[in-house]
Amino acid sequence: MRAIWKGSISFGLVNIPIALYPATRKEDLKFRLLRAKDHSPVNYKRVAEKDGKEVPWTEIVKGYEYEKGKFVVLSEKDFQRVDLEATQTVDIQDFVDLEEIDPMYFYKPYYLEPQKGGDKAYVLLREALADGKKVGIAKVVIKTRQYLAGVKALKHALVLELMHFAEELADAEKLKVPKRLEAGKREREMAKKLVESMSSKWDPEKYHDDYREALMEVIEEKVESGGKEIEEKPKAKKESTKVIDLVAVLQESLAKSKGVKKKSAPRRATKHHAKKAA
Repeated sequence: MRAIWKGSISFGLVNIPIALYPATRKEDLKFRLLRAKDHSPVNYKRVAEKDGKEVPWTEIVKGYEYEKGKFVVLSEKDFQRVDLEATQTVDIQDFVDLEEIDPMYFYKPYYLEPQKGGDKAYVLLREALADGKKVGIAKVVIKTRQYLAGVKALKHALVLELMHFAEELADAEKLKVPKRLEAGKREREMAKKLVESMSSKWDPEKYHDDYREALMEVIEEKVESGGKEIEEKPKAKKESTKVIDLVAVLQESLAKSKGVKKKSAPRRATKHHAKKAA
């Protein structure tokens, strides 16, 4: 892995040199747009709305639309005028209880790796966060944007997780959701038992992207057939369910989940997976 950013964590008078690494990876399948008759790749062109002419990169500038159809152009000097201090520093401003933060605020994690001379301070911060169940709330500039972020302890590592600013979250109060709904005691008990019967320990390896795996199988079949259309297998029809008696439906669901819990289906061994394993 290659570090995408290097700098330091700063809180109080403490300064820890660190490198930032992505903690997630995308597994999306990438597709190209092709011309149907000869499979020639289709490229995008930068075309001006005014006259439909293609615009070279050298003639493109960045503009902000302050009114409909009216723009102000910003140059590189304008961006440089925005004074963002400590551009190479994860500047921790507060330590707060992790349980106080709504998970909705967190959205993208990165691993923090200590650099030369930072091991001891790194460990001290990690242990302090873990023992106190705290998260450091920081601001950090990555590339040209400032982010709110949380510094957390995760096993032996420190994780920097980017966060939404409060104004970025939509107000859930505007949703038309039932706030109060009287449910019968029997219904509540049945729902509680159903949740308990389906409860298990968190095992992330149990869950896979079924759609991606099935689509990869289709791709492999088409490659082997030379691109010919593949006969679709008949799908089992799902019985339509009309919820009339909620208690009866809960009882049926509970009956199905009783006994030994179903183990997760084994991962499909597609040729794609075999290649990755090799």
